[in-house]
Amino acid sequence: MVCVCIRYGNAYAFPVSSASRRPDLAALLAPLVRELVAAEEPVLAAHGLTMWGYVVLCALDRGEVRTQAALAEAINADKTRIIRTLDDLQHSGLIERVPDPEDRRARLLRITAQGRRSKDAAQAQIQRGEERWLGLLDAEERRVFLRALRRMAADRNDGPA
Repeated sequence: MVCVCIRYGNAYAFPVSSASRRPDLAALLAPLVRELVAAEEPVLAAHGLTMWGYVVLCALDRGEVRTQAALAEAINADKTRIIRTLDDLQHSGLIERVPDPEDRRARLLRITAQGRRSKDAAQAQIQRGEERWLGLLDAEERRVFLRALRRMAADRNDGPA
């Protein structure tokens, strides 16, 4: 049996005992995630979005109003490093940033109707492309797989450190 270890984007294969029943999750997921991201990049570019811009639009579309600090925490980004992304999105008319009436130092963020249309169009095209992988599963496997991923993603902050 061979185990594949993914570290810093590189894959290493080495033999393991038969006591190991499956490869690590990172070994299973990392190659797929790299392919998914590579497939998304040209779609996002065609819609005038960067990966971080898309992440921001998706996060804002799930909630009404957020501060820049709350958004950065929600998407696991440094709040000072997303400012350029927010500037670009605002300049393109995809988000609005307004002063927080309760704290003039803070900015509230909202996705605009144009931002939602751009995000929705990119997301629809991305999800059509994902059929390359999901199409390998029958209907029940797909349902279970997507349910498990949603649960794992929702519970990621409660898992092992």
